Amino acid sequence: MALPSVWSAMRVAVLSLSVVGLLSVRLVEAGQDSGSVIPAESRPCVDCHAFEFMQRALQDLKKTAYNLDTR
Repeated sequence: MALPSVWSAMRVAVLSLSVVGLLSVRLVEAGQDSGSVIPAESRPCVDCHAFEFMQRALQDLKKTAYNLDTR
């Protein structure tokens, strides 16, 4: 008979943890400032950095290919 009481206790514990988790998530979301968003003008341009990186990588590949061809 002890088995059903263990299962009911587990159910209550899981439900309680779920409720506490959901409430804490809502409190965290409510505590975030909506004015703390960084404007797009001051953020680094990821596309520009990626483009520059790819240009440098392509130049390195061209140099390597030229060096291999001249050997």
